[in-house]
Amino acid sequence: MYLGIDLGTSGVKAVLLDGDDRITAQSAAPLDVSTPRPRWSEQDPQDWWAAACRAVDGLKAEHGGALSAVRAIGLSGQMHGATLLDARGGVLRPAILWNDGRADAECAGLEARAPDSRRITGNLAMPGFTAPKLLWVAAHEPEVFARVAKVLLPKDYLRYRMSGEYVAEMSDASGTLWLDVARRRWSEEMLAATGLGPEHMPRLVEGSEPSAGLSPALARRWGMAGEVVIAGGAGDNAAGAAGIGTVAPGRAFLSLGTSGVLFAADRAFAPNPERAVHAFCHCIPDTWHRMSVILSAAAALAWTAEVTGAGSEAALLAEAADAERRLERAPLFLPYLTGERTPHNDPHAKGVFFGLAQGTSRGDLGWAVLTGVAFAFADGCDALLEAGAGLDRISVIGGGARSLLWGRILAAVLGRPLTYHAGGEVGPALGAARLARLAESGGRPDEVCAPPPVDRVVEPEEALAGRLAGRLERWRALYRILRPEMRRFDGA
Repeated sequence: MYLGIDLGTSGVKAVLLDGDDRITAQSAAPLDVSTPRPRWSEQDPQDWWAAACRAVDGLKAEHGGALSAVRAIGLSGQMHGATLLDARGGVLRPAILWNDGRADAECAGLEARAPDSRRITGNLAMPGFTAPKLLWVAAHEPEVFARVAKVLLPKDYLRYRMSGEYVAEMSDASGTLWLDVARRRWSEEMLAATGLGPEHMPRLVEGSEPSAGLSPALARRWGMAGEVVIAGGAGDNAAGAAGIGTVAPGRAFLSLGTSGVLFAADRAFAPNPERAVHAFCHCIPDTWHRMSVILSAAAALAWTAEVTGAGSEAALLAEAADAERRLERAPLFLPYLTGERTPHNDPHAKGVFFGLAQGTSRGDLGWAVLTGVAFAFADGCDALLEAGAGLDRISVIGGGARSLLWGRILAAVLGRPLTYHAGGEVGPALGAARLARLAESGGRPDEVCAPPPVDRVVEPEEALAGRLAGRLERWRALYRILRPEMRRFDGA
């Protein structure tokens, strides 16, 4: 039996996977995000650990026998979060998250200090990445920066609490801007540009390799017998790829989680930073990937359901389905609630409803959100295609995969069939469990991380695509027009 733990932004999910690749149980514990100032996004790492324990304790309460048979654990997590520890392993401040936009000025400073940054890392310096956040801490909280002994990513803080070991793996480390992504090792040049050295970094392993062992105290708490291996694991997107079978070139997936991702596996390192495409190591050795990222996907739907009093996202989706017949009257929605990455790299971008009228219904707002997120995916798709990525076969994962309506809209906007797999909504937690299996027993990654059975394929609907095409161009024009005002609005 294998345990996969996924540390997301909105909660921790834990799944049990048996030797036949079947999910036998799952449990979850929620998390909150703190936004003390505009463009700030933080969480307390202690809350991550408490939620992870609640999730695994939940499995023990209902499936103690299966949990006792766990031989290896895989970890997945939200990327980029700056988790700062002192020399004793204590947390120095709340973690600065992936969707935090405060470090935009530091991005320019980092690239000036390290002129080869884009060549080494394969990526633009973006506020959400880890290295610019450390420059922000050095400038604004120097007393904290002076005490930093280790910088960990979110899931690697869980590993530290589980094992006492400081370890990271290649896929997550790629999103720090401290990794030489082609060579799969820390870059001393990039570390020096942020006033750090190799001693501040955890050691590196591949995602499918053993990284540490579970502490005896936790093994006793969770009723696990014998030694339990902790795999290297993966950042959430690479873990999602392992869960959905996107580990070989030619495969791609679309993730409808808190954020939105289009992800394509590659044989080699193939960056395209000018279009804000992310080029990272995969969690499988000798494999890389490219992805486009939008910062608010399912998060935008959840926000709209809350502020409109819909009661739930499912209720808002039902009202949005009814609004399809009058979609031409629906507002346009820019889903930039926390800024945007691909292709704009704009931390100042704002969410916008445009075209509200007295007759606009809550369902119309829901429809606008679904299409606005789909249009943002279209921008990301264009950036990946321009970079030469293969996007012919796209699988869908994440909580938003439960909505067939959203799938129909996405297929129509992207002009491609979308494949839905059994367990696709589990996503990264399943991939983490599969990486645990590889770390414990070996095997071929393409066999252990094969695509799950297909539930359905959503084909593009020509009529719906035609009705949406003109709205996509107006939607793109809206951002271009409003972009200068968005930056000025920060100080309003």
